[in-house]
Amino acid sequence: MTPQIVPGAQRKLKNHVSARMAFSNSLAMAYRNILMIRRNPQQLFDVTIQPILFTLMFAFLFGGAISGSVNGYLPIIIPGILAQTALTACMATGVQLREDMDKGVFYRFKAMPIARIAPLTGPLIADILRYAIATGLTFVMGYLLGFRWANLGGAVLGGVLVVLCSWCISWIFALLGVLAKTAQTVSGISSAILFPLGFLSGAFVPTSTLPSWLQAFVNVNPLTYIVSAVGQLFNQGTIGNDFWLSIAESAAVVAVFAPLTLRAYRRKA
Repeated sequence: MTPQIVPGAQRKLKNHVSARMAFSNSLAMAYRNILMIRRNPQQLFDVTIQPILFTLMFAFLFGGAISGSVNGYLPIIIPGILAQTALTACMATGVQLREDMDKGVFYRFKAMPIARIAPLTGPLIADILRYAIATGLTFVMGYLLGFRWANLGGAVLGGVLVVLCSWCISWIFALLGVLAKTAQTVSGISSAILFPLGFLSGAFVPTSTLPSWLQAFVNVNPLTYIVSAVGQLFNQGTIGNDFWLSIAESAAVVAVFAPLTLRAYRRKA
């Protein structure tokens, strides 16, 4: 006869799970999310259609006006599209988390003898796949339009940097997903954060062309350093100060928002 675990014992078990068990449970939850994507490919629309549309739209609309030609604009726009698309994918993390909580899925996980943190960290791990898809498609579109990076090593490192920084930034939107009352609220707040960060970052135009009062914001925008670091890796194949600043700022985001997200999640999970 299978022994039954009473609710109190379940809570005690979850509070004393090892780091290895928590990691294993998180990977299982990540695999669950990947399976959900396979069964519902529409979840990938934002990281498949957006890189294609954004690259074509911005390259042909603004290439001639800003750089004189599409080819001249690609070294600016490709790093910007990478950062913008990955940031948009981060928003979906919080929305999906809120929808799962609204559907009661997390209450079912709460009754299972697994690490309490796994239902939160699993989707965050699975979203690495989404960032990688968005990065890969942007690479392909840029190449088809004529963009060539300085060397393959710099291109790969730039793509890895975008994925890493996206995962770190996703903790901000995960916190919104836990705290907000509806998925619509998460989407609205996330959009209000995304557009200033994305467009005021040097992702689409050289920052030197902006008014001085806007440059003051751009110079403290963390996305500015990511775009600059990726652009340097793509166009010169070198690692500069902005690369290390991007790593440091991304680590700071995790250090601040991961504990806040975990604390808010434990109150509700």
